[in-house]
Amino acid sequence: MKILVVDDERDIKLLFQQRFRKEIKNGEMDFVFAFSGEEALEFLDQLVHEAVLILSDINMPGMSGLQLLERIKTNYLEPPPVVMMITAYGDAENYAAAQRLGADDFLTKPVDFKALKEKLKTLT
Repeated sequence: MKILVVDDERDIKLLFQQRFRKEIKNGEMDFVFAFSGEEALEFLDQLVHEAVLILSDINMPGMSGLQLLERIKTNYLEPPPVVMMITAYGDAENYAAAQRLGADDFLTKPVDFKALKEKLKTLT
């Protein structure tokens, strides 16, 4: 499974690589990282009919995760990507906005990697 992680915090890459070391080594998951919404869209433009799971931070400079979610759900329909939104703020407003825009799931920081692994396994 190809997983695109979108977060402006660059240390997230090392964290995911450490937490999913076994799954990466076994070829179960392939992580790609984008550090802005714009960079994520550039990556998605290069995919041709390839399923992808997107884990996106909501609060990023420039294009927010909610703006990115809206663009993804409008422009990338085949195959439809699964989008999980990640935020440090568990407030009802961001949750409602993410749900309204078509988010498939909503996670809060710090990410519970055990729970995330379980969710990802149900999608593979």
